[in-house]
Amino acid sequence: MFGSLGIYNYRLYASGQIISLVGVWMQRVAQDWLVLELTNSPVALGIAASLQFLPVLLFSMWGGVLADRMDKRKLLLWLESALGICALVLGLLDVTGVVELWHVFVLCFLLGCFSAVETPVRQSFVVEMVGRESLTNAVAINSMMFNLARIVGPAIAGVTIVAIGTGWVFLANAISFVGVVLGIWLMRTSQLLRSDPVPREKGQLLSGLRYVRGRPDLLTVMLLVFFIATFGMNFYMTLAIMARNVFGGDADAYGLLSTLIAVGTFAGATWAARRKTPRMSVFIGAGVVFGLLEIVSGLMPTMLLTGLMMIPVGVAMMTFNTTANATIQLAVEPEMRGRVMGVYMLVFLGGNPVGGPLMGWLGEINGRAPIIVGGVVSVLVTVTAWIILVRRGDIGKPRLRRRTAEPVSPAELQPSDR
Repeated sequence: MFGSLGIYNYRLYASGQIISLVGVWMQRVAQDWLVLELTNSPVALGIAASLQFLPVLLFSMWGGVLADRMDKRKLLLWLESALGICALVLGLLDVTGVVELWHVFVLCFLLGCFSAVETPVRQSFVVEMVGRESLTNAVAINSMMFNLARIVGPAIAGVTIVAIGTGWVFLANAISFVGVVLGIWLMRTSQLLRSDPVPREKGQLLSGLRYVRGRPDLLTVMLLVFFIATFGMNFYMTLAIMARNVFGGDADAYGLLSTLIAVGTFAGATWAARRKTPRMSVFIGAGVVFGLLEIVSGLMPTMLLTGLMMIPVGVAMMTFNTTANATIQLAVEPEMRGRVMGVYMLVFLGGNPVGGPLMGWLGEINGRAPIIVGGVVSVLVTVTAWIILVRRGDIGKPRLRRRTAEPVSPAELQPSDR
């Protein structure tokens, strides 16, 4: 289950990531709560989320182009440093008592710009650390770290916000980025399984779109990811609205709900780490189950029952996410992986500028509406995708197939030497 951690470079990467991710999740809770403290408006919360994810529409595909053209490791060093600086500035504004809503909005946008480029670079860098044979395991371990941090981070943030305020949470996140930068800096570059950089040419961004458009199997998966991520996975906002407006809770109540869904997503990632091959049937099944469980959780009468339902919701959500990620990466040629992952991150995160304000508006009408509507949409689009994949004959395959064979490096044939 932890096979990828036997690889030196990935072990360094994972060590830094877990530290940084705890800080990131602390900031997510603190940022949401700061916006609510400044405005008491779910719509403002949705706008902040939209500003953070709007750059995905503008820059994620360019991030994929850069990933194919440049040294991913060096690029990540600069991008992770920039993300840490954004957290530092917001923390200093908050602890000095001068923070205003427009400060939060501007920094959300800047954070989103750097994240939009960093995410496809980081996603496509994983295979260079571990090779194709260990990719599915490494993707699952990434999710395990993400969701372990999602358990620890919000819990710490909830207590810290009540005790000393949101500003110190932002500063702690800034410091946490030192871990991931050091991990990447100390890697053994000779052990990276790098693909040859793509020469700089005109039209490379459009070629990534054309590649996906020419692969109906990829296109179907990405459209399903888009709808579920946009309308079904807005938990960063949905849980804050439910904690405050439905159950009358405080920051610690929001932290508790966030922690419980993270318990489920961590369990889902742990299960995914045991699977060597992503299967389309698992992908579709997880989408349906996720939607149904989300509807049930939105109907629970108490915060405790809602929180307990978040655990199986998290299991289904993470099974869906990890299977989608590994399926896409294993289905493409190495010279296109960065650009395809740029498109993938575009559909995964790019719908938030639409979904965020819409769910915020629904939350003002009824605090339960965002999660129930998200579940209904998830079920409907997954059933539609299942019908399409069955007709194409893709649902019976372990995963989508590449058009051409991808050569395997000698280092990948000898994982024990790494």
